[in-house]
Amino acid sequence: MNTLLSAGMWLIAAVEITVGVVATLMLRWFYDNVPWVDLAPPFAEHLMRDYGAMNLALGLVTAVAAFTMDRVMVRTSLAACLLFAVPHLIFHVTHHEHYTASHVVGETTALTIAVLLPLALLALTWRVPSPRLLTDRM
Repeated sequence: MNTLLSAGMWLIAAVEITVGVVATLMLRWFYDNVPWVDLAPPFAEHLMRDYGAMNLALGLVTAVAAFTMDRVMVRTSLAACLLFAVPHLIFHVTHHEHYTASHVVGETTALTIAVLLPLALLALTWRVPSPRLLTDRM
């Protein structure tokens, strides 16, 4: 179970950092080439840079949580992921005017996974009794 929790944390960190780097450093490419992004409101450099930086920040916090496996840090990073993912999902499922059926299914599936994965990992943190979720690595 600890291995599953750790792997899930590293997966989330990797996704957030990857999205953050691309959205921050290659913002126009991100907007034009990442599925569904160009179907949203018009390109805005400020919005793309903020989105990229937010993903980098969330990725850093999640990577630190994955490295330390400290219960408070893990739960905090997963809660932060949910604080972003839930409103993000709600916005997108209510704004599909310009989407094809396949776009709706693809985007909704991806964004639902972005909610369900942190929820599942958060549930795992209640099944491990110690304050540290993994044994010391030092």
